[in-house]
Amino acid sequence: MSEAGGDPGGKVLIEKVGRLGRITLNRPKLINALDHEMVRRIDAALLEWADDPQVQTVLVTGAGERGLCAGGDIVAIHRDARAIQSGGDGRGSLDFWRDEYILNARIANYEKPYVAFMDGIVLGGGVGISAHGSHRVVTERSSIGMPEVGIGFVPDVGGTYLLARTPGAIGVHAALTTERLGPGDAVAAGFADHFVPSGRLAELAAVLEDQPADEAIARFAQPAPASERMAQRAWIDRCFGANTVEDILEWLASETDPAAAKAVEQIRGKSPTALKVTLRSIQEAERLDLLEEVLDVEYRVSSACLRSADLAEGIRAQVIDKDRTPQWSPARLEEVTVHQVAEFFAPLGDEELGLS
Repeated sequence: MSEAGGDPGGKVLIEKVGRLGRITLNRPKLINALDHEMVRRIDAALLEWADDPQVQTVLVTGAGERGLCAGGDIVAIHRDARAIQSGGDGRGSLDFWRDEYILNARIANYEKPYVAFMDGIVLGGGVGISAHGSHRVVTERSSIGMPEVGIGFVPDVGGTYLLARTPGAIGVHAALTTERLGPGDAVAAGFADHFVPSGRLAELAAVLEDQPADEAIARFAQPAPASERMAQRAWIDRCFGANTVEDILEWLASETDPAAAKAVEQIRGKSPTALKVTLRSIQEAERLDLLEEVLDVEYRVSSACLRSADLAEGIRAQVIDKDRTPQWSPARLEEVTVHQVAEFFAPLGDEELGLS
């Protein structure tokens, strides 16, 4: 066993074991939330292992029992969003997103098998370091989501690319309601590939140390549970296939399924601006062919979100003060104009991400 530029007590544990390169997110008290240092260390390990003949497979897991990763460090993002409102430049968050999105693209194009154990909670940035991999494993405990509209943000880390490619309108439903995908939903929606009971993950990891990924996973994989989301596709596709958030809500109101009424309530509490920008982001991602193109757009949108009032306010209400009563601006969907939405997609000039 050897470490690749590692700190054995750090926030990311990086080691080589047999033919396996192991990356363990190691912030269990924070459900392994990602910060900039962690992103840089993961990316450095992948770069090193790409040319290392000893490493035949990469495995990404999360420490602790709660999940792979609950997303990015939004407290730091809140700090930058507040600083911008006082004349700062938000450079910390912008640099974090730049490196994070570069990492997401690297994962998607990695030439060696990249196995992610998507056990437990997998949200936001956790989706970015797992769902772009070549071998994505869920368990009965998996709870996967892109909850960004609840804090005045928009799905990123290539999330809109994945959401745009789900069957029917499942991705739009997941993004606007922030409803999480269970293991069966994740496989059906294209966020995951294989189902393995959580109690067998340690054994699978051990087998990956000396066997090829495809063979090892095939030994442990079982049929995924039925997808509740696929069973609801009729009304989801009818309503969430609409071109505007207002139409989605109107069509949901005409449905008799109690799940449709629940969706209305979930959407109503979210940032009106974030809802409209998210819908357009998924529509844009559907038209683009490459993940890199989508990440370039997401970087524009994320940069604009950092400058907006809703991101700072959403994080304050949900994470800092936890009063759960965000004061969105504008407060109503009808007040968010087409021009305001378009501003989130404006080119950044020399500040573009530039992956495509």
